[in-house]
Amino acid sequence: MKKQRILITGSNGLLGQKLVELLIQQPDIETIATAVGENRLPVQEGYQYLQMDITNAQNVDEVIDGIRPDVIIHTAAMTNVDQCELEKEACWKLNVTAVEYLIAACKKYDVFLQHLSTDFIFDGTSGPYCEEDEPNPISFYGWSKYAAEKAVINSGLDWAITRTVLVYGIAHDMSRSNIVLWVKKSLEEGRAIKVVTDQFRTPTLAEDLAIGCFLIAQKRTKGVFHISGKDFLTPHEMALMAAAYFNLDASLISPTDASAFTQPARRPPRTGFDLTKSKQILGYEPRSFTEGIAILAGQMGV
Repeated sequence: MKKQRILITGSNGLLGQKLVELLIQQPDIETIATAVGENRLPVQEGYQYLQMDITNAQNVDEVIDGIRPDVIIHTAAMTNVDQCELEKEACWKLNVTAVEYLIAACKKYDVFLQHLSTDFIFDGTSGPYCEEDEPNPISFYGWSKYAAEKAVINSGLDWAITRTVLVYGIAHDMSRSNIVLWVKKSLEEGRAIKVVTDQFRTPTLAEDLAIGCFLIAQKRTKGVFHISGKDFLTPHEMALMAAAYFNLDASLISPTDASAFTQPARRPPRTGFDLTKSKQILGYEPRSFTEGIAILAGQMGV
């Protein structure tokens, strides 16, 4: 039986790392990891690594022509919301133009494109959202991701869009922080922290997101899918749950609201996802936030 060939963009990122780890365990899949620069994955066996700059149309075409993947899972993006607001040109180049280059190559070589998107395409007035709800971004990051979605939808390709929410997890080089690590570190150092109570999300364990992407890629299931955690929480609730799990002093956590922070980009107040479609069509079953914290703790050797 011919192995399914899956190419991942952004393989050095948090989701990229988790996808490679998951896919190399599947006997019927050939995994190709790509990113800009050197391979930073802890595992060196079981997959092929290639450098690919998604903002270079010729480079994208050459790599995809050479590999001829069945599926591309496109995880690479500029995701720092404030940076996107301040560096609009760079954001558009990475989040929209690069997607157009991938679409062109996928058309040419008949590749299924799975594109990663975000809850930030919504304005956050009426979450949790289902796949059919109308996008209305309130930040430049949100607009760039929405523009990329439109390009994919109107491409004429076989495609899927995987939207997600507030991804947390541990990357190999630990360069990325997340709410769990931040709370743990702050409280261990005896630092008081203020955490917002007026934003709502369904935080997503990186391993769960990787499974959701795999379920789509495996069957090349077309359409838009919401893949996130199942618990609808405020960051303040997440912080209290992390403190409770690690048995740290929760009295150092004080509630505040988003108006206490001045940030270049606006955040949608109430997003989160309705997972009915992903559960029914893909059989997707995410872990709870507490289970997610336990997985992180295990990876940290706590």
